[in-house]
Amino acid sequence: MAEATSAAAAASPIAARPLLLSLLAFQIFMLALLRVAPPAAHLLSWPLFPKLPAAPSTCNGSLVYVYNLPTQFNSDLIKNCSTINPWVSICPSLSNAGMGVALKDPPWPPSEAWYATDQFATEVIFHNRLQRYPCTTDDPELATAFFVPFYAGLAVFRHLFVPDAVQQRDELSNQLLEWLSRQYYWRRNGGWDHFFVIGRITWDFRRLDDTGWGSSFLQLQAMQNTTRLLIERSPWDDQDIGIPYPTSFHPRQDEDVRQWQDYVRNRTRSNLFGYAGGPRKQFSNDFRQILLQQCDESGSCKALDCSNGKCDHPKPVMDLFLDSTFCLQPRGDSFTRRSTFDALLAGCIPVFFWTQSAYIQYYWHLPADPSSYSIFISKDAIKNGTSIKQVLLDLPEDKLTAMQSTVAELIPSIIYANPQSSFTKTADAFDLAIKGVVNRVTARLYPST
Repeated sequence: MAEATSAAAAASPIAARPLLLSLLAFQIFMLALLRVAPPAAHLLSWPLFPKLPAAPSTCNGSLVYVYNLPTQFNSDLIKNCSTINPWVSICPSLSNAGMGVALKDPPWPPSEAWYATDQFATEVIFHNRLQRYPCTTDDPELATAFFVPFYAGLAVFRHLFVPDAVQQRDELSNQLLEWLSRQYYWRRNGGWDHFFVIGRITWDFRRLDDTGWGSSFLQLQAMQNTTRLLIERSPWDDQDIGIPYPTSFHPRQDEDVRQWQDYVRNRTRSNLFGYAGGPRKQFSNDFRQILLQQCDESGSCKALDCSNGKCDHPKPVMDLFLDSTFCLQPRGDSFTRRSTFDALLAGCIPVFFWTQSAYIQYYWHLPADPSSYSIFISKDAIKNGTSIKQVLLDLPEDKLTAMQSTVAELIPSIIYANPQSSFTKTADAFDLAIKGVVNRVTARLYPST
């Protein structure tokens, strides 16, 4: 009977038309369904590490769904890493799941925990951590939060320092949002339960017009409900959340962290204060030059000139900070700088001159009381002649001891563990960030739970 029907259809195109139209309609329906259905839950086609098993009590019913984005939004950027920076390949910096090249014979314990990590690598580090994170789910109906693994920092980096048109800077982020607009779970809550991790400062994504810097990604209407984790947030946008810059320390187990904390606590520090940074001779009344002058005249300070890439390797910076009780932290190219977290990692108490450098940035990762872990001296006071050395010497001994203890204790909260880590007691910067995101989503969308 089937053969007869097929023969009749072949002999009569008109008779076959209803069958063809039905098949075409079915195909259109399936394509439309696939365009709005959530993608498969596996992260990429190249998972580096097996996922850890989850204990029900560990996740507390809060699971993260990770989108499997088209590869142009993440893995293709890694594959084409040699073309991102117009001057030098950043491929070594993106190796080892974003941790960078392992340091050879580092002088600090444990030796296998140290890498040459780039300050803009958080989006790659987070994505790889989530491949192994036990509290992810393959079923979006069970998810509390949705992670969008778009490497926005790498995407815009390709166009920041070359004369590319604004359309090129915005192209990939616009394509991403167009793709997300077709996803059911993105539309369901208007993006409120979705989060991004962006490995650059917020100002690289806030171009207001065609003459401005960077892309317009965070200015777009589609992004206004999402949570964005960035190494520097906008103080005027509550959807931005500041997370620590990555340091070079990526431990694998709880004991590695305890070993490093003990090393920091027992370190003999020969400098009252230290400063790593170069002068900005192109600026009149350069604040960094004032700091360098005070450091030179104090007799109690050591400076490390970071011009010409002298601080690109972790060793000179970490050695300076490990030898210093206090570390000067002026603003960098923006208000924040990675040096703050290198100093904290080394057990060196940061000295800030702008409140925007930390106090209104890293609510989830640093103590609520800034005076418990840092010193603040107004930049205007320094310009008017206040002696940094005298301010530090005037600190009571018991206060100094308490601050050093606090800094050593907060080290876990500012580091990113190796994706192959097997922590059972330690919550690192990644864990605190995921907890914060889940709490935000729950408070917003499920306040009664």
